[in-house]
Order: sequence, then C-alpha cells, then structure tokens
Amino acid sequence: MYEQTFSYEAHGQTLVIHLPKELDHHNCRNLKYETDLLLSENYINKVVFDFSRTEFMDSSGIGILLNRYKQMAGSGGTVTIYGVNAQVGRVLAIGGIGRLMKYFDTKEAAIAG
Repeated sequence: MYEQTFSYEAHGQTLVIHLPKELDHHNCRNLKYETDLLLSENYINKVVFDFSRTEFMDSSGIGILLNRYKQMAGSGGTVTIYGVNAQVGRVLAIGGIGRLMKYFDTKEAAIAG
C-alpha cells in the first residue's frame, strides 16, 4: 500500500504541503481539514504545494488548490507549486491552475517565488 498522508513544513510565514502519491477525493477531505486548522492557527501568507511524489490527481485536487488560492488571495497571500510531472501537469492545465499559480522546479524556488 502506498502512503496517502500529507506532511507539512513551515518556513517563516510559508507553509509547504507535501502531497502523497495520489491526490483524490478520498484524501482531499483530510487535506482541507488539516490545512484549515494550520491556516487558522498560524499567520501564513504563502502556501507551497509539493507535487514531487504525486502521480495521480483528480478534480478534487483542483478544488483544493482553488480553495487555497482564494483563501490566500483574500488575505493578500500567494500559492505556488513545484515538482509537477507531465500527467499531473495536464490535469493542472485543464483546470486552469497555471493562470493563477506559478510553477517552480524546486522547493527553494517555490518558497522564494
């Protein structure tokens, strides 16, 4: 069985969310709940999504990204993404995510960007 949990890393006011192999409706509910708690308890002005382990994503993943984008934009923050493979990149492109969030190759670039 593959790992389906999320891990989080704080860098000042930046929250890095390390996504699992599959980002689908089964685990997006947990991601929303956990990030709601983290964002309410900490002053975060940037969310960085790490897709480096993610091989599959469905529309639920797009929903989470859009939700976090709206939340960050509403408070003057930003959302960035790194580590996207070709398959996940296609899903993100179909969802129009590239028009809203910047993509980076590395975590350091995503945090700085």
